[in-house]
Amino acid sequence: MIEQFVLDNLNTAVIALDRELRVSYLNHAAENLLDISERRSYSQPVETLLTQPGLEDDLKRAQSQQQPFTRRKACIRINSETVTVDYTVTPVDYSDFSILLEIHPRDRLQRITREASLVAKQETAKSLARGMAHEVKNPLGGIRGAAQLLERQLNDNGQKEFTTIIIEEVDRLRDLVDQMLGPVKPPCLKALNVHEVIERVMQLTEAETGGAIQFVRDYDPSIPEIPADRERLIQAVLNLVRNAMQAIEQHMPLSDGQITIQTRVIRQFTIANERCRLVCNISIIDNGPGIPEDMIETIFYPMISGRAEGTGLGLPMAQSIISQHKGLIECESKPGRTCFNVYIPIAL
Repeated sequence: MIEQFVLDNLNTAVIALDRELRVSYLNHAAENLLDISERRSYSQPVETLLTQPGLEDDLKRAQSQQQPFTRRKACIRINSETVTVDYTVTPVDYSDFSILLEIHPRDRLQRITREASLVAKQETAKSLARGMAHEVKNPLGGIRGAAQLLERQLNDNGQKEFTTIIIEEVDRLRDLVDQMLGPVKPPCLKALNVHEVIERVMQLTEAETGGAIQFVRDYDPSIPEIPADRERLIQAVLNLVRNAMQAIEQHMPLSDGQITIQTRVIRQFTIANERCRLVCNISIIDNGPGIPEDMIETIFYPMISGRAEGTGLGLPMAQSIISQHKGLIECESKPGRTCFNVYIPIAL
C-alpha cells in the first residue's frame, strides 16, 4: 500500500492506535524509537510501550473531542529510559485506526546540534594545532644542527654539556610536535573484535599499575566486528583509560579506583550529520573526582590539561584517531563519575 510505504520511510515515529488505544501499526521510525517490532507490539496497550503522565488523558481527549492535540517537551519513559519528545495526537477514522500518535524526539536533535558544534570546534582546534606545530618544527631542525656544529668546535667538556642539553630539549620538543601533528597516513582498516582491543588496553594498564586499579567489564557479546586500525584504536582507548587512571590517582589511592568499560550496540545513531544504522559504543567510566565545569568544553583541545605535569595531548590524539574512523568521542562528568563515550560506525 502506498500509505504504508510513505509512513515507513518517514523519520517521524508514527503509532496508530485502535479505539481501545491498543497498537495497530508502527512505522520503522517508531520501531527504532521503541526498540520493538510491529509484530511484537501489535494489540498491546500503548502505555506498555511508553509511559508519560497525562498521555492517556490526551489520547482520550483527542478521541472524544475529535480534535488534534500537541504536547511539547514531554518526558516519556521507554524501556526504563527517559526521552524528551514533542508528540501530536490526531483522531482519524480509517480502517482499524482511531488515533495517530506522532512522536518527535528532542534529545536526538539537541545531541546532533551539540555534536555538530563539538566537531566544528575540534576541527578548528586541530587545524590551529597543526599550523602551530609546523611553524615550531621548522626552526627546531636549524637549532639542533647549529648546536651539533657548536659541539664539534668545543674542547671544554663542561661547555659541551650545554650543547647536549640543547640537543636533548630540541628532540623532546620535536617529539611533542609530532604528537600534536598526529598520524598522517590514513588508518589501515580491518575487521576486528573490539573486545580484543579493550582486553589489550587493560593488559597494558594493569602492567603499568601493577594491577592496583580495579577494572569492571560490561561487554555486549553480540557486537559484530568493526572496521578499524588495531594499533591506532588501542592507542585511542589506552589514552582514555590512562586519562581516567591519572584523574583517580590525583585524588585517591589507585586501589580505591574503579574503571568500568562498557560496550553496546546503538541503532540509528547520527555522527557528524551522517545517520549510521549500527554504531559500536565503548564507554569508559571512572569513579574519579570529575572534570571541572569550566574545562568540560575544552578538554579535547591541544595543550589543555587538568594536571600540572600533563601535556594536554592524550585526549586530542584519541579524538583524532576516532575521527579517522568516522567516529566521535563525547564526555559526561560529575563528581564521582566521568564517562567518555566512543562511537564508531560498525559499517563504513
